[in-house]
Amino acid sequence: MNGAQALIRTLVGAGVDVCFANPGTSEMHFVAALDDVPAMRGVLTLFEGVATGAADGYARMAGRPAATLLHLGPGLGNGLANLHNARRGGAPVVNVVGDHARSHKRLDAPLESDVDAIAGTVSGWLRRSLSPADVAADAAEAVAAAARGAIATLLLPADVSWADGAAPADPLPVRPAPQVASSVVAAVAGALASGEPAVLFLGGDVVASEEGLLAAGQVAAGTGARLMAETFPARMVRGAGLPDLDKLPYPPPLALASLAGTVHLVLAGATAPVHFFGYPETPGTPVPEGCTVHVLSAPGEDGVAAVRALADLAAPDAEPALLEAARPELPSGELTPRSMAAVIGALLPERAIVVDEALTSGVGLAELTSGAPRHDWLALTGGAIGGGQPMAVGAAVACPDRPVLAVQADGSAMYTIQALWTQAREGLDVTTVLCDNGSYAILEHELRNVGARSDGERAGRLLDLGGPGLDFVALATGMGVPATRATTAEELADQLRAALAEPGPHLIDAVLPGRR
Repeated sequence: MNGAQALIRTLVGAGVDVCFANPGTSEMHFVAALDDVPAMRGVLTLFEGVATGAADGYARMAGRPAATLLHLGPGLGNGLANLHNARRGGAPVVNVVGDHARSHKRLDAPLESDVDAIAGTVSGWLRRSLSPADVAADAAEAVAAAARGAIATLLLPADVSWADGAAPADPLPVRPAPQVASSVVAAVAGALASGEPAVLFLGGDVVASEEGLLAAGQVAAGTGARLMAETFPARMVRGAGLPDLDKLPYPPPLALASLAGTVHLVLAGATAPVHFFGYPETPGTPVPEGCTVHVLSAPGEDGVAAVRALADLAAPDAEPALLEAARPELPSGELTPRSMAAVIGALLPERAIVVDEALTSGVGLAELTSGAPRHDWLALTGGAIGGGQPMAVGAAVACPDRPVLAVQADGSAMYTIQALWTQAREGLDVTTVLCDNGSYAILEHELRNVGARSDGERAGRLLDLGGPGLDFVALATGMGVPATRATTAEELADQLRAALAEPGPHLIDAVLPGRR
């Protein structure tokens, strides 16, 4: 058995049975070995950033790693942005990155690079297999490392892949998440008992779990603490029957206002919030001066158990306030970000997976879907745009029985537009609402926020997506995805209803003010 065959059998044996791939010459023996191990599903993507973003979305919904197959340092480099998002969200991913054969590497071939250094920028675990006898054990360790919420990267020289002498390895046991000490829970309960203004700041496993959210709601009901979630959670369970959970706003002035007056900030599955960027005369964090930050559970610890223990100790008899089922009325007339959000809130299917890369066009989206039927929400954890469409691919592969709704900004869509082709090829049930305002609107906001506002034509051209405008209907249909265009709220409602009723991928170009 050659190294590639042993590697794939080891991955499958450890529960990694999907590989999002954009392979090259160094990975051809891995590709050939897929025919020997039919349990491994290979999903072709046309750009490495789609492969890595899809692995991220898959991991968030499946709760276990997917693999990527990438070609040398340049291929890995092309996938770094979405590996950054996966790393920031704690998603488990196993990268298999081909490298030159050991005898060829020293010749400094044109595609030679410091792939170890490139991988090190995003990887929590990194190893190079040095012989066919090592590769299976290395793969088992990679899966175990990824299962702890890390990006694990295995560098696979081509000759290690093609040489015989390998055998599959058994999976390694996965260590359970560490439990929070009872003394920590008691200290947080004491702070909440003070009656001083407190915020329970939630993220990670806590917001991904109904049990975690209900326990947090019980704490809030019994202590008066406010609930708030991190701005871009990796996965959040939402909808009727759960506590109403606002997210920390993205713009610094709003974030500062939302935490103003807080005396105790309790972190449960989240880290202390900071602004995405530094701004003139603005503090780097929205945490008020004099506020005490208490870590109930850090990312990687069992946050759900910690919040449950806190509820039992600090609010044993409290009943959480829960959202009742509610949907907005279907709007009519002009299609704006808010009317778009109302249409989505009115029609969102039960058990949907919403992938949110709406950016500035997402005004009202969380508010108007809060009382919808139960659904999951995936956000852009690391802020590297271009993750939305690939995450939708991965979520749909992980959960083929659930509808995926991707709400996608136009500028960031063009980073990984190739994901539409994979959606079509795999027949994935993804409906994309494309927020088409014809500009990098988020950068227009940032131009003002950093005090660099310019009304000059040259600066404006760097933020404008016109001249020529992007035809997303043509782009989608050219890659095999049926597409329509909506210019009114009524058109969007009709088109979204039809798309959700028909299996397979669809795209709706929602033309918003600014584009017209």
